[in-house]
Amino acid sequence: MTRPSLHLYLAAPRGFCAGVDRAIRIVEMAIEKWGAPVYVRHEIVHNKYVVDELRAKGAVFVEELDDCPDDRPVVFSAHGVPKAVPAEAERRNLIHVDATCPLVTKVHNEAARHNSVGRQLIMVGHAGHPETLGTMGQLPEGEVILVETEADVARITVRDPSQLAVITQTTLSVDDTAGIVAALRRRFPEIMVPAHEDICYATTNRQAAVKAIAPKIAALFVLGSPNSSNSRRLVEVGRAAGCDYAQLVQRAADIDWRALGTPSAIGVTAGASAPEVLVEEVLDAFRARFDVTVDIVETAVEDIEFKVPRALRIPA
Repeated sequence: MTRPSLHLYLAAPRGFCAGVDRAIRIVEMAIEKWGAPVYVRHEIVHNKYVVDELRAKGAVFVEELDDCPDDRPVVFSAHGVPKAVPAEAERRNLIHVDATCPLVTKVHNEAARHNSVGRQLIMVGHAGHPETLGTMGQLPEGEVILVETEADVARITVRDPSQLAVITQTTLSVDDTAGIVAALRRRFPEIMVPAHEDICYATTNRQAAVKAIAPKIAALFVLGSPNSSNSRRLVEVGRAAGCDYAQLVQRAADIDWRALGTPSAIGVTAGASAPEVLVEEVLDAFRARFDVTVDIVETAVEDIEFKVPRALRIPA
């Protein structure tokens, strides 16, 4: 039986970013150094496949430090944690390793600098997301106001309109964030905006690659978990760029083949916490059903690497 032809546009960059790769290596090296189990506060990155792989190696994932015993190491996730968490770990004399992405730490440091000179922070982010909670938790309550939409800007009350600064979650939609920051500037003309946006390079690059392929395709598949902010933003970016059928899938098994039908062209990408093995799984699933021609659309080259903490590089 002749299989229908399919042009598959594969976005590049896609998948793991330097911060995710570093966080995973930290957990693996902690298990190697101290043996299993090693506790991890929150999912190290938002991807079920990655979490399950690390769990099989000896990682135990918990939501709070209270769930960690005193005699085992704990790793803080790539999303960052409020200041109170490492302080409590110190109080309990826990061995703890911080896997916070350096680009998230940069935002934490930025917030601390503004706070030190009396500025109140307005954070653009998603309520309840661990990165947002970790960043807001760097400063005393009331020093960071969260806005999620342009409409929120009109509703917030600030201490002093002349003493404000903006920070953002690193995994937001570039376009949506620009609109919110513009609204903040209109309402608070003296607000300080970072010279270089807080949205990380990996988020920006993956969204740019999706924008490049969206006009060419009938369907877009984004490999990622439902709780992955950057993956969900890729779906939104794809739809905004002209691909109405944009779907978030965790594995090839999640693809609704009947709803997809027989398109002539589709796109595939992966969020920053999704491993390449899942992309290959999806490609194989399409090759089993279609005569596939793959076209890699590369909009940027990434060569960034973050070092792991020195303590993990010292032999036990």
